[in-house]
Amino acid sequence: MDGVTALNYPRTSGTVRGFRLFGVPVRLHFTFLILLIFLLVTVFGSSHQSGGNYAMFLLGLFVSVLLHEMAHAFVGSRFGVRTTEIVMFPIGGLSRMERPMRPTEELLTSLAGPFVNLLISAGLLGYLYSSHQPMPRSLSDLLRPTELGALPLLAGGNLLLALFNLLPAFPMDGGRALRALLGYVKPDEEATRIAAWMGRMLAISMGLYGLVAQDFLLVFFAFFIYLGAAQEGAAALGRTLTNGIPVRAAMITEFHTLGHGDTIRDAANLLLSTSQQDFPVRHGDQVVGLLGRNLLLKALAAEGPDAYVAGVMERDFLLIGPDADLSGILPLMAQAGRCALVMDGPRLAGLLTTDNLSEFLLLRRFGMEPVV
Repeated sequence: MDGVTALNYPRTSGTVRGFRLFGVPVRLHFTFLILLIFLLVTVFGSSHQSGGNYAMFLLGLFVSVLLHEMAHAFVGSRFGVRTTEIVMFPIGGLSRMERPMRPTEELLTSLAGPFVNLLISAGLLGYLYSSHQPMPRSLSDLLRPTELGALPLLAGGNLLLALFNLLPAFPMDGGRALRALLGYVKPDEEATRIAAWMGRMLAISMGLYGLVAQDFLLVFFAFFIYLGAAQEGAAALGRTLTNGIPVRAAMITEFHTLGHGDTIRDAANLLLSTSQQDFPVRHGDQVVGLLGRNLLLKALAAEGPDAYVAGVMERDFLLIGPDADLSGILPLMAQAGRCALVMDGPRLAGLLTTDNLSEFLLLRRFGMEPVV
Protein backbone atom coordinates (compact mmCIF):
# COMPACT_ATOMS: atom_id res chain seq x y z
CA MET A 1 0.00 0.00 0.00
CA ASP A 2 1.45 3.35 -1.03
CA GLY A 3 2.61 5.46 1.88
CA VAL A 4 2.86 2.63 4.38
CA THR A 5 6.48 2.14 5.33
CA ALA A 6 6.03 -0.51 8.01
CA LEU A 7 2.98 -2.64 8.39
CA ASN A 8 1.59 -5.27 10.69
CA TYR A 9 -2.14 -5.45 10.12
CA PRO A 10 -4.12 -5.15 13.38
CA ARG A 11 -6.11 -8.21 14.27
CA THR A 12 -9.84 -7.97 14.79
CA SER A 13 -10.68 -7.12 18.39
CA GLY A 14 -12.40 -9.80 20.46
CA THR A 15 -10.55 -12.64 18.76
CA VAL A 16 -8.24 -15.30 20.13
CA ARG A 17 -5.18 -16.64 18.38
CA GLY A 18 -6.03 -19.63 16.22
CA PHE A 19 -3.68 -21.03 13.59
CA ARG A 20 -2.28 -20.29 10.14
CA LEU A 21 -3.62 -21.92 7.00
CA PHE A 22 -1.44 -21.56 3.89
CA GLY A 23 0.13 -18.50 5.50
CA VAL A 24 -3.18 -16.80 6.36
CA PRO A 25 -3.90 -16.21 10.09
CA VAL A 26 -7.17 -17.84 11.19
CA ARG A 27 -8.64 -16.34 14.37
CA LEU A 28 -11.69 -17.28 16.42
CA HIS A 29 -14.07 -14.58 17.64
CA PHE A 30 -15.12 -15.12 21.26
CA THR A 31 -18.79 -15.32 20.19
CA PHE A 32 -17.92 -18.20 17.89
CA LEU A 33 -16.44 -20.07 20.84
CA ILE A 34 -19.57 -19.39 22.89
CA LEU A 35 -21.78 -20.76 20.09
CA LEU A 36 -19.53 -23.80 19.69
CA ILE A 37 -19.71 -24.61 23.40
CA PHE A 38 -23.50 -24.16 23.34
CA LEU A 39 -23.88 -26.55 20.41
CA LEU A 40 -21.60 -29.17 21.92
CA VAL A 41 -23.41 -29.04 25.27
CA THR A 42 -26.73 -29.30 23.45
CA VAL A 43 -25.55 -32.31 21.45
CA PHE A 44 -23.89 -34.32 24.22
CA GLY A 45 -26.46 -33.32 26.81
CA SER A 46 -29.29 -34.73 24.72
CA SER A 47 -30.67 -38.24 24.91
CA HIS A 48 -30.10 -38.88 21.21
CA GLN A 49 -27.67 -41.58 20.27
CA SER A 50 -26.58 -39.55 17.24
CA GLY A 51 -24.55 -36.98 19.19
CA GLY A 52 -21.30 -38.38 17.80
CA ASN A 53 -22.56 -38.03 14.23
CA TYR A 54 -23.68 -34.47 14.89
CA ALA A 55 -20.32 -33.61 16.46
CA MET A 56 -18.61 -34.93 13.31
CA PHE A 57 -21.03 -32.82 11.28
CA LEU A 58 -20.03 -29.69 13.24
CA LEU A 59 -16.34 -30.46 12.65
CA GLY A 60 -16.98 -31.03 8.95
CA LEU A 61 -18.96 -27.80 8.74
CA PHE A 62 -16.08 -25.91 10.37
CA VAL A 63 -13.71 -27.32 7.74
CA SER A 64 -16.22 -26.41 5.01
CA VAL A 65 -16.34 -22.79 6.21
CA LEU A 66 -12.52 -22.68 6.20
CA LEU A 67 -12.47 -24.01 2.62
CA HIS A 68 -15.08 -21.38 1.74
CA GLU A 69 -12.85 -18.61 3.12
CA MET A 70 -9.70 -20.04 1.57
CA ALA A 71 -11.46 -19.92 -1.81
CA HIS A 72 -11.92 -16.17 -1.27
CA ALA A 73 -8.24 -15.87 -0.34
CA PHE A 74 -7.08 -17.90 -3.34
CA VAL A 75 -9.10 -15.95 -5.92
CA GLY A 76 -8.13 -12.67 -4.27
CA SER A 77 -4.47 -13.62 -4.53
CA ARG A 78 -4.94 -14.17 -8.28
CA PHE A 79 -5.71 -10.43 -8.46
CA GLY A 80 -2.74 -9.54 -6.27
CA VAL A 81 -4.85 -8.89 -3.14
CA ARG A 82 -3.53 -10.49 0.02
CA THR A 83 -5.84 -11.82 2.75
CA THR A 84 -4.67 -10.36 6.07
CA GLU A 85 -6.76 -12.67 8.28
CA ILE A 86 -9.76 -14.99 8.43
CA VAL A 87 -12.06 -14.49 11.42
CA MET A 88 -14.55 -17.17 12.44
CA PHE A 89 -17.86 -15.63 13.59
CA PRO A 90 -21.10 -17.39 14.61
CA ILE A 91 -22.60 -16.61 11.18
CA GLY A 92 -19.53 -17.94 9.35
CA GLY A 93 -16.07 -16.81 8.37
CA LEU A 94 -14.89 -13.38 7.24
CA SER A 95 -11.86 -12.86 5.01
CA ARG A 96 -10.24 -9.46 5.43
CA MET A 97 -8.44 -8.16 2.34
CA GLU A 98 -5.53 -5.74 2.44
CA ARG A 99 -7.27 -3.26 0.11
CA PRO A 100 -10.71 -2.56 -1.40
CA MET A 101 -11.29 -4.57 -4.56
CA ARG A 102 -12.45 -3.43 -7.98
CA PRO A 103 -15.89 -4.64 -9.17
CA THR A 104 -14.67 -7.57 -11.28
CA GLU A 105 -12.21 -8.66 -8.59
CA GLU A 106 -14.84 -8.50 -5.85
CA LEU A 107 -17.49 -10.27 -7.93
CA LEU A 108 -15.32 -13.30 -8.67
CA THR A 109 -13.77 -13.39 -5.20
CA SER A 110 -17.18 -13.22 -3.50
CA LEU A 111 -18.71 -16.00 -5.59
CA ALA A 112 -15.74 -18.32 -5.06
CA GLY A 113 -16.76 -19.18 -1.48
CA PRO A 114 -20.37 -20.30 -2.16
CA PHE A 115 -19.15 -22.12 -5.28
CA VAL A 116 -16.86 -24.28 -3.12
CA ASN A 117 -19.76 -25.12 -0.78
CA LEU A 118 -21.92 -26.09 -3.77
CA LEU A 119 -19.14 -28.34 -5.04
CA ILE A 120 -18.81 -30.02 -1.64
CA SER A 121 -22.58 -30.48 -1.37
CA ALA A 122 -22.90 -31.81 -4.91
CA GLY A 123 -20.06 -34.28 -4.35
CA LEU A 124 -21.52 -35.57 -1.08
CA LEU A 125 -25.09 -35.76 -2.43
CA GLY A 126 -23.83 -37.64 -5.48
CA TYR A 127 -22.03 -40.11 -3.25
CA LEU A 128 -25.07 -40.54 -0.98
CA TYR A 129 -27.39 -41.04 -3.93
CA SER A 130 -25.14 -43.59 -5.60
CA SER A 131 -24.72 -45.53 -2.34
CA HIS A 132 -28.47 -45.30 -1.46
CA GLN A 133 -27.88 -43.63 1.91
CA PRO A 134 -30.55 -41.48 3.67
CA MET A 135 -30.68 -37.77 2.88
CA PRO A 136 -31.73 -34.77 5.04
CA ARG A 137 -35.43 -34.02 4.51
CA SER A 138 -35.85 -30.65 6.21
CA LEU A 139 -33.99 -27.70 7.71
CA SER A 140 -34.69 -29.03 11.20
CA ASP A 141 -32.50 -32.04 10.42
CA LEU A 142 -29.56 -29.62 10.18
CA LEU A 143 -30.26 -27.82 13.45
CA ARG A 144 -30.56 -30.71 15.91
CA PRO A 145 -29.20 -34.24 16.25
CA THR A 146 -31.05 -36.84 14.19
CA GLU A 147 -30.46 -40.43 13.20
CA LEU A 148 -28.87 -39.24 9.95
CA GLY A 149 -25.16 -39.82 9.54
CA ALA A 150 -22.58 -37.04 9.41
CA LEU A 151 -22.28 -37.07 5.58
CA PRO A 152 -25.98 -36.36 4.82
CA LEU A 153 -25.96 -33.57 7.39
CA LEU A 154 -22.75 -32.15 5.91
CA ALA A 155 -24.17 -32.25 2.38
CA GLY A 156 -27.24 -30.33 3.49
CA GLY A 157 -25.17 -27.96 5.63
CA ASN A 158 -22.94 -26.98 2.70
CA LEU A 159 -25.98 -26.43 0.49
CA LEU A 160 -27.49 -24.23 3.19
CA LEU A 161 -24.20 -22.32 3.56
CA ALA A 162 -24.05 -21.64 -0.18
CA LEU A 163 -27.68 -20.47 -0.43
CA PHE A 164 -27.44 -18.33 2.70
CA ASN A 165 -24.24 -16.67 1.52
CA LEU A 166 -25.77 -15.90 -1.88
CA LEU A 167 -28.47 -13.69 -0.34
CA PRO A 168 -27.95 -10.23 -1.93
CA ALA A 169 -27.32 -8.40 1.33
CA PHE A 170 -24.30 -7.54 3.48
CA PRO A 171 -22.34 -9.07 5.09
CA MET A 172 -23.04 -12.20 3.00
CA ASP A 173 -21.11 -12.90 -0.19
CA GLY A 174 -24.23 -12.18 -2.21
CA GLY A 175 -24.20 -8.65 -0.83
CA ARG A 176 -20.60 -8.22 -1.93
CA ALA A 177 -21.47 -9.58 -5.35
CA LEU A 178 -24.40 -7.15 -5.51
CA ARG A 179 -22.08 -4.28 -4.61
CA ALA A 180 -19.68 -5.38 -7.33
CA LEU A 181 -22.46 -5.43 -9.93
CA LEU A 182 -23.77 -2.05 -8.80
CA GLY A 183 -20.19 -0.78 -8.89
CA TYR A 184 -20.25 -0.94 -12.69
CA VAL A 185 -22.96 1.74 -12.83
CA LYS A 186 -22.79 3.51 -9.45
CA PRO A 187 -20.04 4.91 -7.19
CA ASP A 188 -18.61 2.37 -4.77
CA GLU A 189 -19.98 4.18 -1.73
CA GLU A 190 -23.55 4.26 -3.07
CA ALA A 191 -23.35 0.60 -4.09
CA THR A 192 -22.14 -0.29 -0.58
CA ARG A 193 -24.94 1.70 1.07
CA ILE A 194 -27.56 -0.16 -0.99
CA ALA A 195 -26.14 -3.59 -0.13
CA ALA A 196 -25.72 -2.60 3.55
CA TRP A 197 -29.34 -1.36 3.71
CA MET A 198 -30.54 -4.68 2.32
CA GLY A 199 -28.43 -6.46 4.94
CA ARG A 200 -30.04 -4.46 7.76
CA MET A 201 -33.54 -5.12 6.41
CA LEU A 202 -32.76 -8.85 6.17
CA ALA A 203 -31.45 -8.88 9.74
CA ILE A 204 -34.53 -7.07 11.08
CA SER A 205 -36.83 -9.51 9.24
CA MET A 206 -34.92 -12.51 10.56
CA GLY A 207 -34.91 -11.11 14.09
CA LEU A 208 -38.65 -10.42 14.11
CA TYR A 209 -39.41 -13.87 12.75
CA GLY A 210 -37.11 -15.43 15.33
CA LEU A 211 -38.88 -13.60 18.15
CA VAL A 212 -42.33 -14.60 16.93
CA ALA A 213 -41.25 -18.22 16.40
CA GLN A 214 -39.25 -18.18 19.66
CA ASP A 215 -36.19 -19.27 17.68
CA PHE A 216 -33.57 -17.35 19.63
CA LEU A 217 -30.66 -18.85 17.69
CA LEU A 218 -32.09 -17.11 14.61
CA VAL A 219 -32.30 -13.86 16.59
CA PHE A 220 -28.63 -14.38 17.54
CA PHE A 221 -27.67 -14.71 13.87
CA ALA A 222 -29.81 -11.70 12.91
CA PHE A 223 -27.98 -9.58 15.47
CA PHE A 224 -24.59 -10.33 13.89
CA ILE A 225 -25.90 -9.81 10.37
CA TYR A 226 -27.20 -6.38 11.39
CA LEU A 227 -23.85 -5.46 12.97
CA GLY A 228 -21.96 -6.59 9.88
CA ALA A 229 -24.21 -4.60 7.55
CA ALA A 230 -23.97 -1.50 9.75
CA GLN A 231 -20.18 -1.73 9.82
CA GLU A 232 -20.01 -1.99 6.04
CA GLY A 233 -22.24 1.06 5.71
CA ALA A 234 -20.05 3.03 8.12
CA ALA A 235 -16.92 1.92 6.25
CA ALA A 236 -18.43 3.10 2.96
CA LEU A 237 -19.19 6.52 4.45
CA GLY A 238 -15.64 6.71 5.80
CA ARG A 239 -14.18 5.97 2.37
CA THR A 240 -16.37 8.68 0.84
CA LEU A 241 -15.19 11.28 3.33
CA THR A 242 -11.49 10.41 3.05
CA ASN A 243 -10.98 9.45 -0.58
CA GLY A 244 -8.17 11.51 -2.10
CA ILE A 245 -7.28 13.21 1.21
CA PRO A 246 -3.73 12.74 2.54
CA VAL A 247 -2.92 11.64 6.07
CA ARG A 248 -1.31 15.02 6.84
CA ALA A 249 -4.79 16.63 6.76
CA ALA A 250 -6.00 14.57 9.75
CA MET A 251 -2.85 13.90 11.78
CA ILE A 252 -1.95 15.41 15.15
CA THR A 253 1.01 17.75 14.77
CA GLU A 254 1.39 18.87 18.40
CA PHE A 255 2.41 15.89 20.52
CA HIS A 256 4.75 14.74 23.27
CA THR A 257 7.25 11.89 23.17
CA LEU A 258 8.97 9.74 25.78
CA GLY A 259 12.65 8.93 26.01
CA HIS A 260 14.03 5.40 25.88
CA GLY A 261 15.25 5.77 29.49
CA ASP A 262 12.06 7.28 30.93
CA THR A 263 10.08 5.42 33.56
CA ILE A 264 6.42 4.45 33.78
CA ARG A 265 6.08 7.26 36.35
CA ASP A 266 7.25 9.78 33.74
CA ALA A 267 4.76 8.38 31.23
CA ALA A 268 1.91 8.49 33.77
CA ASN A 269 2.66 12.11 34.62
CA LEU A 270 2.61 12.98 30.93
CA LEU A 271 -0.70 11.14 30.54
CA LEU A 272 -2.20 13.23 33.35
CA SER A 273 -0.84 16.58 32.21
CA THR A 274 -1.90 16.26 28.53
CA SER A 275 -4.86 14.98 26.54
CA GLN A 276 -2.58 12.64 24.63
CA GLN A 277 -3.02 8.88 25.13
CA ASP A 278 -0.37 7.40 22.82
CA PHE A 279 3.30 8.31 23.19
CA PRO A 280 6.09 7.60 20.71
CA VAL A 281 9.29 6.47 22.40
CA ARG A 282 12.58 7.87 21.08
CA HIS A 283 16.16 6.71 21.39
CA GLY A 284 18.06 9.75 20.22
CA ASP A 285 16.46 10.83 16.95
CA GLN A 286 15.08 7.37 16.20
CA VAL A 287 11.56 6.23 17.08
CA VAL A 288 11.90 2.80 18.69
CA GLY A 289 8.52 2.16 20.29
CA LEU A 290 4.99 3.24 21.12
CA LEU A 291 3.34 3.33 24.54
CA GLY A 292 -0.44 3.61 24.63
CA ARG A 293 -2.69 4.34 27.61
CA ASN A 294 -3.88 0.76 28.12
CA LEU A 295 -0.37 -0.67 27.93
CA LEU A 296 0.86 2.04 30.30
CA LEU A 297 -1.80 1.17 32.92
CA LYS A 298 -1.08 -2.55 32.63
CA ALA A 299 2.64 -1.90 33.11
CA LEU A 300 1.94 0.35 36.08
CA ALA A 301 -0.07 -2.39 37.76
CA ALA A 302 2.32 -5.22 36.91
CA GLU A 303 5.76 -3.61 36.99
CA GLY A 304 5.31 -0.53 39.17
CA PRO A 305 6.06 3.15 38.49
CA ASP A 306 9.84 2.75 38.47
CA ALA A 307 9.93 0.29 35.55
CA TYR A 308 11.47 1.59 32.35
CA VAL A 309 9.37 2.45 29.33
CA ALA A 310 11.79 0.52 27.12
CA GLY A 311 10.81 -2.74 28.83
CA VAL A 312 7.08 -2.45 28.27
CA MET A 313 6.63 -0.38 25.12
CA GLU A 314 5.14 -1.79 21.94
CA ARG A 315 7.87 -2.40 19.39
CA ASP A 316 5.59 -3.51 16.59
CA PHE A 317 3.69 -0.43 15.42
CA LEU A 318 2.30 1.11 12.26
CA LEU A 319 4.29 3.69 10.30
CA ILE A 320 2.62 5.64 7.50
CA GLY A 321 3.64 8.46 5.22
CA PRO A 322 2.02 11.92 5.40
CA ASP A 323 0.98 11.73 1.75
CA ALA A 324 -0.74 8.33 2.02
CA ASP A 325 -4.43 8.33 1.08
CA LEU A 326 -6.60 8.29 4.20
CA SER A 327 -9.15 5.98 2.57
CA GLY A 328 -6.48 3.29 2.30
CA ILE A 329 -5.38 3.78 5.91
CA LEU A 330 -8.89 3.51 7.41
CA PRO A 331 -8.97 -0.33 7.50
CA LEU A 332 -5.74 -0.30 9.51
CA MET A 333 -7.22 2.08 12.07
CA ALA A 334 -10.28 -0.07 12.76
CA GLN A 335 -8.99 -1.44 16.06
CA ALA A 336 -10.01 0.81 18.96
CA GLY A 337 -7.11 2.72 20.48
CA ARG A 338 -4.84 2.03 17.55
CA CYS A 339 -2.28 4.75 16.89
CA ALA A 340 -0.17 5.15 13.75
CA LEU A 341 3.04 7.16 13.58
CA VAL A 342 3.34 9.50 10.60
CA MET A 343 6.92 9.54 9.33
CA ASP A 344 8.21 12.09 6.84
CA GLY A 345 11.38 10.23 5.94
CA PRO A 346 13.31 9.72 9.20
CA ARG A 347 11.39 12.55 10.94
CA LEU A 348 8.34 11.93 13.13
CA ALA A 349 5.82 14.33 11.59
CA GLY A 350 2.68 13.48 13.56
CA LEU A 351 0.29 10.94 15.03
CA LEU A 352 -2.88 9.49 13.59
CA THR A 353 -5.20 8.05 16.23
CA THR A 354 -8.71 6.64 16.07
CA ASP A 355 -9.94 9.55 18.22
CA ASN A 356 -8.73 12.37 16.02
CA LEU A 357 -9.67 10.40 12.91
CA SER A 358 -13.26 10.14 14.22
CA GLU A 359 -13.30 13.90 14.87
CA PHE A 360 -11.95 14.55 11.37
CA LEU A 361 -14.72 12.40 9.82
CA LEU A 362 -17.36 14.17 11.92
CA LEU A 363 -16.17 17.60 10.74
CA ARG A 364 -16.09 16.35 7.14
CA ARG A 365 -19.72 15.24 7.43
CA PHE A 366 -20.65 18.82 8.33
CA GLY A 367 -18.94 20.10 5.21
CA MET A 368 -15.61 21.27 6.58
CA GLU A 369 -12.90 21.10 3.93
CA PRO A 370 -9.53 19.71 5.05
CA VAL A 371 -6.46 21.91 5.19
CA VAL A 372 -3.65 20.16 3.30
